[in-house]
Amino acid sequence: MSGCENGLTTDPKHEDLGHGVDDKPVSQNKCYLVLSEEERAKGFVRPLRYNYQHVGIAGPKYPVRDLTEHEKEVYAGSGYAKFEDYPESERPGIGRFWEQQELDSIGKGCGTVTHMGRELSETYARQPGFYGSTYCVECQMHKPVGEFTWVPDGLTVGS
Repeated sequence: MSGCENGLTTDPKHEDLGHGVDDKPVSQNKCYLVLSEEERAKGFVRPLRYNYQHVGIAGPKYPVRDLTEHEKEVYAGSGYAKFEDYPESERPGIGRFWEQQELDSIGKGCGTVTHMGRELSETYARQPGFYGSTYCVECQMHKPVGEFTWVPDGLTVGS
C-alpha cells in the first residue's frame, strides 16, 4: 500500500501525509500512515478500539510549585508558570515545567467522540505509541494523543 488507497498508506514518506499537531482548524489529512497488513496480523498488544474522546490534557501527577527567582531569570520569556517536582521514585527526571496555557487547558477537551476505521484502529492496537497526534472531528485539529481517552475504557490514547 505505497499509494494512498482509501486515505491510508504504509509509506512514511508519502507526500499527502500530515505531521504533528495543528494550531488552527484544518481538514483531515488526505492520507494517514498505518502499519502494514502483515505487521497488524501479528497480533495486538492492546484491545482493538475504534472510538476515542477528546478530554483535554491531563494535569500534573504531583504537586506543583511557583518558580524560584533563579528559575524565573533563567527561563524568562519561556512561558513557564509552575514546576512539578517528581518524587525520588520517578527519577532520573527531576520534574517538569508547566506553561500557564497548559495549566488552563487541563481537562478541557471538547468531549466529542471520534470514530476510526479498522486499519487505524489495528495500528493503535498493534503499536500503541505509533502516533503522536490524532484528529478531533469537532475541533477539526490534530491534537496530542494524550488529550484523548479510549471509549469505553477511558485509558489514554497512545499508552
